[in-house]
Order: sequence, then C-alpha cells, then structure tokens
Amino acid sequence: MAEYLSDEQVSRYGRFPAAPSPADLERFFYLDAPALTKVADKRGPHNRLGWAVQWGTVRMLGTFLLDPRDVPHVAVYYVAEQIGVADPSCLKLYPERAQTRWDHQGEIRELLEYREFAEAQDDLLTFLGSRVRNFRVSRRKLFDRAVVWLIDNKVVLPGITVLERLVRDVRTDELDAINVVLTERTPVELRRELLETLEVPDGRRVSTLEWMRTTVTDVSGIGQGKALERVEAVWALGGGAVHPGGGAGEAGRAGRVRDVGEGSEDQAVGGDAPLGHVAGDGPASGGRVGGRRAAAV
Repeated sequence: MAEYLSDEQVSRYGRFPAAPSPADLERFFYLDAPALTKVADKRGPHNRLGWAVQWGTVRMLGTFLLDPRDVPHVAVYYVAEQIGVADPSCLKLYPERAQTRWDHQGEIRELLEYREFAEAQDDLLTFLGSRVRNFRVSRRKLFDRAVVWLIDNKVVLPGITVLERLVRDVRTDELDAINVVLTERTPVELRRELLETLEVPDGRRVSTLEWMRTTVTDVSGIGQGKALERVEAVWALGGGAVHPGGGAGEAGRAGRVRDVGEGSEDQAVGGDAPLGHVAGDGPASGGRVGGRRAAAV
C-alpha cells in the first residue's frame, strides 16, 4: 500500500495511463533494424507480435507488463503493420506459454542493454541525493524524478513499494545530514530563538513560526505592509546569520543550501525549486525554517 504517493501515481506506475500518442508510437514503438531482425526469427505471428509489443512497452514504461494483451490497441496495430502481421488479434495467443514471454524479455533486455534495478541502485541513490541537496522537492516529485531517471537510463523498474521506500529513505537521510551541519553552524542563542518561534504568543492564535511562514495574499498596500513585517521578523531572527560554507563532505552538502532562489516544492518534474537559505526562506514563498520542516509532502 502506498505510503505517500497519490492514487494517480500508483495507477500509472508501470502501466499505460492512456493510449500512446502518435509521437509516443513513433518514439517508442517504431522498430529499428536490430529489433526487426530479432522479430523475423520468431515462429508464428503471435510470437512475432508479442515480442515486438514487449520491445516497445519496456522502452516506454521502463518495465514489461504481466499480460502483453494490456497494451493499448493503437500500439498493437502500429507494431503489427510494421512486421507484416495481418491479424493483430493473434496477440491473444501470446501469453499461453509464459516461458516464451520470459525468454523474449531476456532477449529484449540484452538487445537494448537494459540493467536490472539492483545493478543501477547506487547510481540512482547518487542522483536522488543530489536532487535533495540542491532542490526543495517533495517525496512525490522525487519519486517521479526517480522513475524518469530509471527509464532514461535503461533500468527495469522495480516494484513500486521498493522504489517508494528508497525515495523516502534517501530524502530523509539527506535532509538529516543537512540539518546536522546547519545545527552545528547555528549559534546557540539563535537556536534558542528559533525554538521560541514554535510557541504561541499571547494574543495570537498561531505560533510565531506559523505566522512568519504564512503567505500574505492581500495585494493592497496594507497587505504589502504585512508581508514586509514578516520579512523584517525573519531577518531580525537571524536571516543570513548561518554560513554553511562550501567545503567537501557534510559541509559541502549544506554549502549548497543557500540563497539560490525560492519556489514551491510541488512544481512540475521539469523544474524543481532550488532550496532557499535555511533562515532566509521568507514568508512570501511559504518557506520553512530548517530541513526537517521541508520533509513534509
């Protein structure tokens, strides 16, 4: 059962969420010369079509379907026309012999030079760790990044639970490491003041931290004044006081958590938001004080 993924993410993982577009068909299901040569060796139109459909499926989804008959009809017909199979409905005969499907998958992995997940796991961890260190990205977006990386790097997708846990753990570990470095470099007095922001002052309904991180939506002059008041409060608290440094190792991790921009962690996969400074991540962006606060989805 998914821990933090959306229902939509779960439903599309390793599956066709919709029929491939014409561009997708040309990109993933247009058989090249080596694939056509392999197809020609198969006995029977159902085996030729099944092999070709699996070839396109793994290129588009990063995995093979348990039942190749679940491939959208438009892709089946597109492939059948290329390899001269007059009756695409013969695909229904392909799953009858499981060993044949598995043998074909092995041939396809070898032909396309796909790796099993275990072989690429360290490379994926390196990639994900870099994303967490340099961008404010939610677990859901990081999961999507992981899927794209696996497909682009020709790695067969693991079970969804395996990848979900790996993404969760690497993100938690990296944020914890960043927090350790920042805590060590934060003056004791500033630490005390930061903890006090968790308290609810007399006459207010929320803590000082919640007040500072709440975005002001009023665009009038009064609203802008309130926004500036929050900014002043952040800087008075010690915005810019912590200098992570840019050395190697743990210090290098925190050194990249600087004033490199602000934005929402739930931007599209194409552009994660750079991490803002830990004490200068102002209220205008709904920022957080500290990496652990950023750990929420």
